[in-house]
Amino acid sequence: MKLDIRAFSLTCALLLGFGLFLATWWIMAFDGSSADPTLIGKLYRGYTITPMGSLIGLAWGLVDGLIGGAIFAWLYNLLNTRSST
Repeated sequence: MKLDIRAFSLTCALLLGFGLFLATWWIMAFDGSSADPTLIGKLYRGYTITPMGSLIGLAWGLVDGLIGGAIFAWLYNLLNTRSST
């Protein structure tokens, strides 16, 4: 079975992007906004636990999920065809 690279990468992008967006709002709902540096903020430039930071995290998550999902699906298809022969 082969993975559709475009569909898989788009799915990963949406899950990672909106997951980070919703997680940021979840944290803000219970702990409030914070401009303190976070682990994710060290990876994604400009990300903080603020409303603007959630949009920055959404953008970074979409890009990261798209690239990571495409690489994963491509490698999966490559390894799957090699093991089938």
